[in-house]
Amino acid sequence: MKRIKNFNQFTAINESQETYNDYPSSAKSNAKKAIDWKEQYGRDVVTGGTEVGWARAHQLAKGESLSRDVVSRMAQFNRHRKNSKIDPKFKDEPWRDRGYIAWLIWGGDAGVDWAMNKMKEIDKE
Repeated sequence: MKRIKNFNQFTAINESQETYNDYPSSAKSNAKKAIDWKEQYGRDVVTGGTEVGWARAHQLAKGESLSRDVVSRMAQFNRHRKNSKIDPKFKDEPWRDRGYIAWLIWGGDAGVDWAMNKMKEIDKE
């Protein structure tokens, strides 16, 4: 067991382990929708998303607590906001839209917006 020599060291360790699960239910729903499509149609059809993204989807769908690092990565996913709308050519089969699937598994608009706001809150502390 690591011995803590002073209060500041304890605070740094404690803060680095803080987690967050106050993201909106719509972020959970977005992730769950993508997971359901993947389970229904299979990975040969639902080809969007990386292994890391799918892991994030499962965390969100289960309501798991997220570390600051994960929240930061979700906020950085904002660079893919162009994928937040279904490409018109996939309007009847949105699960085939790789970008849209990737967006959903990171919580969609609700998840990314929450993460950006949460990072501002965390950085103020």
